[in-house]
Amino acid sequence: MSKKNKKINPYVKNQQNGGFLNTNFGFKGGDFVVGALIGAGIAYVLTNEKASKAVLKTLAKGTNFLQSGFEELKERFEDAKAEIEA
Repeated sequence: MSKKNKKINPYVKNQQNGGFLNTNFGFKGGDFVVGALIGAGIAYVLTNEKASKAVLKTLAKGTNFLQSGFEELKERFEDAKAEIEA
């Protein structure tokens, strides 16, 4: 195919050689690898009962920590408000 007849795909940036592998399937850098690893991790957690329990326990502890932090902030705010009014 000559260069004049070659069609250019506007969604693929690297078309210098026109090869199938040079297009990188439209992925930039390591986006595909990162996505594949995240997907594999999610699939592992969803299919492994021990892993899902561990993730849920961690999330529960995190929410408890956040709730206690908010309660502490509320108490400090109320204390400061009471000092101002006194």
